Amino acid sequence: MRSASGSRYTLRTMALGYLALLLVLPCSMIVYYTFKDGLGPVWEALTDPAFVSALRLTLIAVGIAVPANTIFGVMCAMALVRRPPKHGTWLINSMIGLPLALSPVVVGLALILVYGQNGWFGGWLTENGIEIIFSTPGIVLATIFVTLPFVVREVIPVLREVGTDQDEAAWTLGASRAQTFWRITLPAIRWGVAYGVVLTTARALGEYGAVAVVSGRLAGKTETLTLHVDEAYLRLDEVAAYTTSLVLALLAVLTLVAMNVFKPRTHKEVADVDRSPPGHEALR
Repeated sequence: MRSASGSRYTLRTMALGYLALLLVLPCSMIVYYTFKDGLGPVWEALTDPAFVSALRLTLIAVGIAVPANTIFGVMCAMALVRRPPKHGTWLINSMIGLPLALSPVVVGLALILVYGQNGWFGGWLTENGIEIIFSTPGIVLATIFVTLPFVVREVIPVLREVGTDQDEAAWTLGASRAQTFWRITLPAIRWGVAYGVVLTTARALGEYGAVAVVSGRLAGKTETLTLHVDEAYLRLDEVAAYTTSLVLALLAVLTLVAMNVFKPRTHKEVADVDRSPPGHEALR
């Protein structure tokens, strides 16, 4: 017993030490260096027009990419699981996973070859006064591209797990397919969708490579928060770099906190309710 207990505590200590070395210590150093010289330099960095522009552009990219990929992810998962094509499923799955395999820099270069001034559609876009590359639309496209797989990958296993029994029962009772989706299917897969949204948001906030290629890195115009960190650090403005890094970390933490606040009840809580006497829920 003592040997088993000692091994358990040893594993826990090693796990906590590993996390502290890789996560807690670096994040703590960012906080320390951010506020090392007081709140004044931090406030100046937060009110800098370049930072405000980078924050606004990042939120725009996240605000467009996350809903777009959420809608696409749910629809694509439904198509693959509920009505799988007879041929080509492997090709669709491979295409969905492509952004995970490609380097983000390659993604940015591919977007330039398609939408750039000398790209496939670049000439037509330029003639019609539409600017994609080195502007906000290009950044949004790059963000959508690199975050495309997450919702699909999270929803597909959940759809397979819940099956189609409840949907078919709703259809036999006269429910339309739209009613079945909103009242039966979506509530059943909501936590798969939620986890996919969290992953998509985190990836969109931290995207650097593809955005760096298509943005042109114009301070105050086409810089996102990740590019602003790099630019500030290169010009030796460490307070601005650390402050922006801390803002990115806080945005990611807020996303995770929101996920945990609205997470479903644990299996233990569900089991406790199941063991409760009849009428217990009504009394509550």
